[in-house]
Amino acid sequence: VHPNVSQGCQGGCATCSDYNGCLSCKPRLFFVLERIGMKQIGVCLSSCPSGYYGTRYPDINKCAKCKADCDTCFTRNFCTKCKSGFYLYSGKCLEKCPDGLEANNHTMECTSIVHCEASEWSPWSPCTKKGKTCGFKRGNEVRVREIVQHPSARGNPCPATSESRKCIVQRKRCQKEGKGKKNREEKRKKSNKDESKETRQESKGRAARRQNREQRENNNKTQPKKRKAPNKEENLAPVDTAH
Repeated sequence: VHPNVSQGCQGGCATCSDYNGCLSCKPRLFFVLERIGMKQIGVCLSSCPSGYYGTRYPDINKCAKCKADCDTCFTRNFCTKCKSGFYLYSGKCLEKCPDGLEANNHTMECTSIVHCEASEWSPWSPCTKKGKTCGFKRGNEVRVREIVQHPSARGNPCPATSESRKCIVQRKRCQKEGKGKKNREEKRKKSNKDESKETRQESKGRAARRQNREQRENNNKTQPKKRKAPNKEENLAPVDTAH
């Protein structure tokens, strides 16, 4: 072994030197050169850093650099994330997306163009005018539909979600809700008044009967009892027949 090479290394190195750092790694670790100023130092990592991809060989596992426009990659020719200003498409980093695709600035990918989709129209609503369905001959009816798929940035815009058209109905009078309500209120008040009147009359009748009964009882208590008239025959003195 070279005098500058040591086998008692730390940090996952199998062999190392004081000047170049790790020279080889322990099993399953990746060897990568890190630049520090003008100097490159070998390190051993469990996974490759951003901008590198791992390759495994029988004698060594190494981290190799991705392409310049690629931030992370699976292999040198298959990028998984692009650097700023590029859009990912099929493992490649492009400045402009192909025809039929659009750039998604959120994911930084080229995606398919999505057009707007709307549901079927609903049935026409009843013919109305100023919110009423009576008291007119010509009015309007409406139908609506919903958006089931909103478009992407370059997709076709959504159509109108409501339509209206003129309609003709057979004229009919509206029931005067206010008058009907007033009549019902008057009937209710009258019914309550009649019930109250009957209740008062019954109360007066009961009070009058009670007063008459009390008056008779008082009269019976205050009037003197009539004495029984004496019998004339009893008042006659006995006749002395002896003389």
